[in-house]
Amino acid sequence: MATRVSDGGERPDRYRRAQRGLTRLLLRDVRGLRRLILPQRLRQTMPDWLAAVQAVVDQYAAASASLAADWYEAERAAARVPGRFSVPLVDTVPPEKAERSLRWATKDVWPRPEDEATEAQAQPVDVRLDQAEKKTEAVAQKLVADTGRETVVEAVRRDREATGWARTAGLNACAFCKMLAIRGAVYSDDTARFQAHDNCHCMTVPVFRGQRFELSPKAKEWERLYREYAAPYSGDQLARFRRALAEHGHLPAAH
Repeated sequence: MATRVSDGGERPDRYRRAQRGLTRLLLRDVRGLRRLILPQRLRQTMPDWLAAVQAVVDQYAAASASLAADWYEAERAAARVPGRFSVPLVDTVPPEKAERSLRWATKDVWPRPEDEATEAQAQPVDVRLDQAEKKTEAVAQKLVADTGRETVVEAVRRDREATGWARTAGLNACAFCKMLAIRGAVYSDDTARFQAHDNCHCMTVPVFRGQRFELSPKAKEWERLYREYAAPYSGDQLARFRRALAEHGHLPAAH
């Protein structure tokens, strides 16, 4: 008899809380590095700050990968999968990916001639630094969370007993994430990789042979809203889904 697995319940919720707890520690440490930046010596101190941020990101990326590996192994054991499997750790952030993300986050810090500066670049230096810090926190969170997500996705790709993975979205997730989550366990090595945005806390649920995936009650309600209010309208599904979620109390006030 097939065992059931879902995007909701005690185990996925516990794993999501663990990864979110890691995010809180990550952001605490990134904020603590702000003291390295001296506004009057931007060109001398910004490189040191960026190097320190990248070192912190690498540290937490390794922790995120370790949590993901433990989660995968626990789910594999719960599915009573035969044989042994060693989860490959995706425990580092590619330097070029980190550099590209951090360069984007800090692009408005540098002073520009008045006739070339954007509105953001024309702000006082303290304002520019505050904005850069917020963007840096967001990209750091994504870089670290991606490492955990990619660890599970890569394990599914290599594990012969895995059939795919599903996306688990929290109650406060955006419409885009909920739309992807209601698809269920359709993701595999043959499909697109995990799609995430800054400050996305969605996670991956591995599915193994002999398991039947079922949407959680919250995801079933999102699926009902999507089918009723969005699915029939090609090209406008996401916007209609977002409105339906908001009207039925399934999006936080910020959305």
